[in-house]
Amino acid sequence: MFITFEGIEGCGKSTQARRLVNRLRDASVSLVFTFEPGGTRVGRDIRKILLDSENRSLSPLAELFLYEADRAQHVKEVIRPALEQGKWVVCDRFFDATTVYQGFARKQDMKLIRDLNEKACFGIMPDRTFLIDCPVDIGLKRALERNEAAPEDGQDRFEKEEKDFHEAVRQGYLTMAQEDPERFTVLDCRLNEDELESVIFEYVRPFI
Repeated sequence: MFITFEGIEGCGKSTQARRLVNRLRDASVSLVFTFEPGGTRVGRDIRKILLDSENRSLSPLAELFLYEADRAQHVKEVIRPALEQGKWVVCDRFFDATTVYQGFARKQDMKLIRDLNEKACFGIMPDRTFLIDCPVDIGLKRALERNEAAPEDGQDRFEKEEKDFHEAVRQGYLTMAQEDPERFTVLDCRLNEDELESVIFEYVRPFI
């Protein structure tokens, strides 16, 4: 079982991914919990480049290639071996993030993105994607408060994008979820954390 979590900055997806992992471990499910970008040693170096707010001159095409390089290494080193061993994989962001951030928001060529995603993923697709939908004003406020509470040494390049960028990301996610309702489950970030955790686990429970 391969489960991914998606959403804009500050939507709460990372919290819910961790909560699901804890519930699955309590249920004795063998799993790997990972994230993008940065789920490998190579990926951690790529993550620093991608999220560094000093890298204002990073071109959209270079950004796209860096995400795909991170993903190719991640799938080869972490995701595919775990799935082949019969383990569950829970991943905080996957290729949908590239489609919306670099495609819908950065306006990169969608066919190129689809082709690169297919190559980098080696044909692997999530079985279920939980999209935590969040109004941009709420998400950015949460993200900025999080960064103030636990600074990441300038790793906030995306939080500093204009509001229109984040609106495009949100609409991109909602468009993709509408086009693929069998894979996506859309949840409202305004539910409290316990409610969201319960709803997500009820979707997953039948597969345990």
